[in-house]
Amino acid sequence: MSARVGQPTPYPDVNAVLYELLSAAQSILGDRFLGMYLGGSLATGDFDPHRSDIDFLVVTFDEIPDNMLPALEATHNRIAAGGSVWATELEGSYIPKDALRRYNPARALHPHLERGGVFRVEQHDSDWVIHRHLLREHGMALAGPAPRTLIDPVGPDDLRRAVLELLLGWWAPMLDDPARLCDPGYLPYAVLTMCRMLYTLQHGTIVSKPVAARWAQQALGERWVGLIDQALVWCRDEQFEYLNETRDLIRCALERSQQGVPLPDPRG
Repeated sequence: MSARVGQPTPYPDVNAVLYELLSAAQSILGDRFLGMYLGGSLATGDFDPHRSDIDFLVVTFDEIPDNMLPALEATHNRIAAGGSVWATELEGSYIPKDALRRYNPARALHPHLERGGVFRVEQHDSDWVIHRHLLREHGMALAGPAPRTLIDPVGPDDLRRAVLELLLGWWAPMLDDPARLCDPGYLPYAVLTMCRMLYTLQHGTIVSKPVAARWAQQALGERWVGLIDQALVWCRDEQFEYLNETRDLIRCALERSQQGVPLPDPRG
Protein backbone atom coordinates (compact mmCIF):
# COMPACT_ATOMS: atom_id res chain seq x y z
CA MET A 1 0.00 0.00 0.00
CA SER A 2 1.35 3.41 -0.94
CA ALA A 3 1.94 6.10 1.64
CA ARG A 4 -0.74 8.74 2.01
CA VAL A 5 -0.16 12.15 0.45
CA GLY A 6 1.14 14.68 3.00
CA GLN A 7 -0.69 17.74 1.65
CA PRO A 8 -3.24 16.54 -0.91
CA THR A 9 -4.78 19.98 -1.48
CA PRO A 10 -3.59 23.60 -1.17
CA TYR A 11 -6.17 24.15 1.59
CA PRO A 12 -4.97 23.24 5.12
CA ASP A 13 -8.50 23.21 6.56
CA VAL A 14 -9.64 20.80 3.84
CA ASN A 15 -6.63 18.56 4.48
CA ALA A 16 -7.39 18.52 8.22
CA VAL A 17 -10.95 17.30 7.63
CA LEU A 18 -9.79 14.67 5.12
CA TYR A 19 -7.20 13.25 7.46
CA GLU A 20 -9.60 13.25 10.38
CA LEU A 21 -11.94 11.12 8.28
CA LEU A 22 -9.10 8.94 7.00
CA SER A 23 -7.85 8.20 10.51
CA ALA A 24 -11.35 7.36 11.74
CA ALA A 25 -12.13 5.14 8.75
CA GLN A 26 -8.89 3.19 9.18
CA SER A 27 -9.58 2.73 12.88
CA ILE A 28 -13.19 1.58 12.43
CA LEU A 29 -12.68 -0.62 9.37
CA GLY A 30 -9.37 -2.17 10.43
CA ASP A 31 -8.27 -4.94 8.05
CA ARG A 32 -11.21 -4.18 5.78
CA PHE A 33 -9.76 -0.79 4.84
CA LEU A 34 -8.06 -0.73 1.43
CA GLY A 35 -7.78 2.95 0.53
CA MET A 36 -9.26 6.43 0.58
CA TYR A 37 -9.44 8.64 -2.51
CA LEU A 38 -10.13 12.23 -3.37
CA GLY A 39 -12.27 12.89 -6.43
CA GLY A 40 -14.41 15.67 -7.86
CA SER A 41 -13.15 19.19 -8.40
CA LEU A 42 -10.24 18.85 -5.97
CA ALA A 43 -8.83 16.04 -8.10
CA THR A 44 -9.57 17.58 -11.49
CA GLY A 45 -8.15 20.99 -10.56
CA ASP A 46 -11.23 23.22 -10.80
CA PHE A 47 -12.00 23.40 -7.08
CA ASP A 48 -13.50 26.73 -5.96
CA PRO A 49 -13.48 27.28 -2.16
CA HIS A 50 -16.55 29.50 -2.47
CA ARG A 51 -18.77 26.85 -4.08
CA SER A 52 -17.25 23.37 -4.28
CA ASP A 53 -17.73 20.35 -2.04
CA ILE A 54 -15.22 17.63 -1.07
CA ASP A 55 -15.73 14.31 -2.87
CA PHE A 56 -14.15 11.25 -1.23
CA LEU A 57 -14.29 7.50 -1.65
CA VAL A 58 -13.32 4.83 0.85
CA VAL A 59 -12.57 1.42 -0.68
CA THR A 60 -12.74 -1.76 1.38
CA PHE A 61 -11.59 -5.31 0.74
CA ASP A 62 -15.11 -6.64 1.25
CA GLU A 63 -18.61 -5.53 2.22
CA ILE A 64 -18.93 -3.50 5.40
CA PRO A 65 -21.08 -5.40 7.91
CA ASP A 66 -24.17 -3.64 9.22
CA ASN A 67 -22.82 -3.53 12.76
CA MET A 68 -20.02 -1.19 11.64
CA LEU A 69 -22.32 1.40 10.09
CA PRO A 70 -23.33 3.12 13.36
CA ALA A 71 -19.66 3.82 14.13
CA LEU A 72 -19.14 5.35 10.69
CA GLU A 73 -22.29 7.44 11.07
CA ALA A 74 -21.12 8.64 14.48
CA THR A 75 -17.79 9.63 12.95
CA HIS A 76 -19.47 11.73 10.30
CA ASN A 77 -21.72 13.34 12.89
CA ARG A 78 -18.70 14.17 15.04
CA ILE A 79 -16.80 15.67 12.12
CA ALA A 80 -19.85 17.71 11.06
CA ALA A 81 -20.12 19.13 14.59
CA GLY A 82 -16.41 19.95 14.77
CA GLY A 83 -16.62 23.55 13.62
CA SER A 84 -14.71 23.38 10.35
CA VAL A 85 -16.44 25.17 7.49
CA TRP A 86 -15.64 22.09 5.39
CA ALA A 87 -17.15 19.57 7.80
CA THR A 88 -20.56 19.62 6.11
CA GLU A 89 -19.12 19.84 2.60
CA LEU A 90 -17.97 16.21 2.57
CA GLU A 91 -19.73 13.86 0.16
CA GLY A 92 -18.68 10.30 -0.54
CA SER A 93 -19.21 6.56 -0.36
CA TYR A 94 -17.79 3.32 0.98
CA ILE A 95 -17.42 0.66 -1.73
CA PRO A 96 -15.81 -2.80 -1.72
CA LYS A 97 -13.09 -3.22 -4.33
CA ASP A 98 -14.94 -5.87 -6.35
CA ALA A 99 -17.97 -3.57 -6.74
CA LEU A 100 -15.76 -0.61 -7.62
CA ARG A 101 -14.10 -2.35 -10.57
CA ARG A 102 -17.01 -1.50 -12.90
CA TYR A 103 -20.51 -0.14 -12.43
CA ASN A 104 -23.10 -2.85 -11.88
CA PRO A 105 -26.59 -1.72 -10.80
CA ALA A 106 -27.06 -5.12 -9.16
CA ARG A 107 -24.14 -4.30 -6.82
CA ALA A 108 -24.73 -0.61 -6.28
CA LEU A 109 -26.15 -0.42 -2.75
CA HIS A 110 -23.48 1.24 -0.60
CA PRO A 111 -23.08 3.45 2.49
CA HIS A 112 -23.11 7.06 1.35
CA LEU A 113 -22.62 10.46 2.99
CA GLU A 114 -24.65 13.28 1.45
CA ARG A 115 -23.33 16.80 1.41
CA GLY A 116 -24.83 18.31 4.54
CA GLY A 117 -24.25 15.28 6.76
CA VAL A 118 -26.92 12.62 6.04
CA PHE A 119 -25.35 9.13 6.18
CA ARG A 120 -27.29 6.14 4.85
CA VAL A 121 -27.06 3.07 2.65
CA GLU A 122 -28.42 3.95 -0.79
CA GLN A 123 -28.50 2.84 -4.40
CA HIS A 124 -25.81 4.31 -6.64
CA ASP A 125 -27.23 5.46 -9.96
CA SER A 126 -25.55 5.60 -13.36
CA ASP A 127 -23.75 8.81 -12.41
CA TRP A 128 -21.27 6.45 -10.79
CA VAL A 129 -20.11 5.48 -14.26
CA ILE A 130 -18.92 9.08 -14.51
CA HIS A 131 -17.49 9.08 -10.98
CA ARG A 132 -15.50 5.95 -11.76
CA HIS A 133 -14.05 7.53 -14.89
CA LEU A 134 -13.01 10.67 -13.00
CA LEU A 135 -11.55 8.67 -10.13
CA ARG A 136 -9.60 6.42 -12.47
CA GLU A 137 -8.19 9.25 -14.56
CA HIS A 138 -7.79 12.01 -11.96
CA GLY A 139 -8.39 10.59 -8.48
CA MET A 140 -5.84 11.13 -5.73
CA ALA A 141 -4.92 8.43 -3.21
CA LEU A 142 -4.81 9.65 0.37
CA ALA A 143 -4.02 6.06 1.29
CA GLY A 144 -3.94 2.90 -0.79
CA PRO A 145 -2.97 1.86 -4.33
CA ALA A 146 -3.45 4.13 -7.34
CA PRO A 147 -7.14 4.33 -8.27
CA ARG A 148 -6.54 3.33 -11.89
CA THR A 149 -5.44 -0.11 -10.61
CA LEU A 150 -8.87 -0.58 -9.01
CA ILE A 151 -11.17 0.65 -11.80
CA ASP A 152 -11.54 -0.62 -15.36
CA PRO A 153 -11.35 1.95 -18.18
CA VAL A 154 -14.67 3.66 -18.92
CA GLY A 155 -15.26 4.11 -22.65
CA PRO A 156 -16.87 7.05 -24.50
CA ASP A 157 -20.09 5.17 -25.20
CA ASP A 158 -20.35 4.14 -21.53
CA LEU A 159 -20.13 7.80 -20.56
CA ARG A 160 -22.73 8.81 -23.14
CA ARG A 161 -25.15 6.13 -21.96
CA ALA A 162 -24.70 7.21 -18.36
CA VAL A 163 -25.42 10.82 -19.27
CA LEU A 164 -28.58 9.87 -21.18
CA GLU A 165 -29.83 7.78 -18.26
CA LEU A 166 -29.24 10.65 -15.87
CA LEU A 167 -30.96 13.18 -18.11
CA LEU A 168 -34.04 10.99 -18.46
CA GLY A 169 -34.17 9.48 -14.99
CA TRP A 170 -32.98 12.33 -12.76
CA TRP A 171 -33.30 15.65 -14.56
CA ALA A 172 -36.40 15.23 -16.74
CA PRO A 173 -38.76 14.76 -13.74
CA MET A 174 -37.66 18.16 -12.41
CA LEU A 175 -39.46 19.84 -15.28
CA ASP A 176 -42.77 18.73 -13.71
CA ASP A 177 -41.64 18.82 -10.08
CA PRO A 178 -38.95 21.50 -9.59
CA ALA A 179 -38.81 21.17 -5.79
CA ARG A 180 -35.13 20.21 -5.77
CA LEU A 181 -34.31 23.11 -8.06
CA CYS A 182 -35.79 25.54 -5.54
CA ASP A 183 -32.60 25.20 -3.51
CA PRO A 184 -30.57 28.23 -4.70
CA GLY A 185 -27.35 26.22 -4.58
CA TYR A 186 -28.78 23.52 -6.82
CA LEU A 187 -29.70 25.84 -9.68
CA PRO A 188 -26.15 26.89 -10.68
CA TYR A 189 -25.07 23.27 -10.23
CA ALA A 190 -27.84 22.25 -12.64
CA VAL A 191 -26.77 24.83 -15.24
CA LEU A 192 -23.14 23.74 -15.22
CA THR A 193 -24.10 20.07 -15.15
CA MET A 194 -26.17 20.52 -18.31
CA CYS A 195 -23.13 22.05 -20.00
CA ARG A 196 -20.98 19.14 -18.90
CA MET A 197 -23.49 16.52 -20.01
CA LEU A 198 -23.87 18.07 -23.44
CA TYR A 199 -20.09 18.15 -23.78
CA THR A 200 -19.91 14.46 -22.91
CA LEU A 201 -22.64 13.57 -25.40
CA GLN A 202 -20.70 15.44 -28.07
CA HIS A 203 -17.16 14.30 -27.28
CA GLY A 204 -17.49 11.11 -25.23
CA THR A 205 -15.31 12.37 -22.40
CA ILE A 206 -15.52 14.43 -19.20
CA VAL A 207 -14.05 17.88 -18.69
CA SER A 208 -14.31 20.31 -15.81
CA LYS A 209 -17.50 22.32 -15.41
CA PRO A 210 -15.80 25.64 -16.32
CA VAL A 211 -14.33 24.14 -19.50
CA ALA A 212 -17.69 22.62 -20.46
CA ALA A 213 -19.44 25.90 -19.66
CA ARG A 214 -17.23 27.95 -21.98
CA TRP A 215 -17.69 25.37 -24.72
CA ALA A 216 -21.49 25.40 -24.24
CA GLN A 217 -21.66 29.18 -24.47
CA GLN A 218 -20.30 28.92 -28.00
CA ALA A 219 -22.00 25.67 -29.00
CA LEU A 220 -25.50 26.49 -27.68
CA GLY A 221 -25.68 30.09 -28.80
CA GLU A 222 -26.19 33.55 -27.38
CA ARG A 223 -29.41 32.77 -25.53
CA TRP A 224 -27.56 30.82 -22.85
CA VAL A 225 -24.43 32.94 -22.42
CA GLY A 226 -25.76 35.12 -19.60
CA LEU A 227 -27.25 32.23 -17.60
CA ILE A 228 -24.04 30.22 -17.83
CA ASP A 229 -21.99 33.28 -16.84
CA GLN A 230 -24.13 33.71 -13.72
CA ALA A 231 -23.68 30.03 -12.81
CA LEU A 232 -19.90 30.35 -13.21
CA VAL A 233 -19.63 33.31 -10.81
CA TRP A 234 -22.17 32.11 -8.24
CA CYS A 235 -20.83 31.69 -4.67
CA ARG A 236 -22.16 29.64 -1.80
CA ASP A 237 -25.00 31.32 0.19
CA GLU A 238 -25.81 33.72 -2.67
CA GLN A 239 -29.20 33.73 -4.38
CA PHE A 240 -29.53 32.38 -7.91
CA GLU A 241 -32.90 33.52 -9.15
CA TYR A 242 -33.02 31.81 -12.52
CA LEU A 243 -35.41 28.93 -11.94
CA ASN A 244 -37.33 29.24 -15.20
CA GLU A 245 -34.19 29.79 -17.24
CA THR A 246 -32.54 26.74 -15.65
CA ARG A 247 -35.56 24.58 -16.41
CA ASP A 248 -35.44 25.81 -20.01
CA LEU A 249 -31.79 24.74 -20.24
CA ILE A 250 -32.64 21.29 -18.86
CA ARG A 251 -35.38 21.06 -21.47
CA CYS A 252 -32.90 22.12 -24.17
CA ALA A 253 -30.41 19.45 -23.06
CA LEU A 254 -33.12 16.78 -23.10
CA GLU A 255 -34.28 17.77 -26.56
CA ARG A 256 -30.76 17.71 -27.98
CA SER A 257 -30.01 14.37 -26.34
CA GLN A 258 -33.09 12.82 -27.92
CA GLN A 259 -32.49 14.32 -31.34
CA GLY A 260 -29.04 12.78 -31.49
CA VAL A 261 -27.89 15.79 -33.51
CA PRO A 262 -24.29 16.78 -32.71
CA LEU A 263 -23.73 20.30 -31.47
CA PRO A 264 -21.49 22.53 -33.56
CA ASP A 265 -17.95 22.24 -32.27
CA PRO A 266 -16.59 25.75 -31.58
CA ARG A 267 -13.07 24.34 -31.79
CA GLY A 268 -13.61 23.68 -35.50
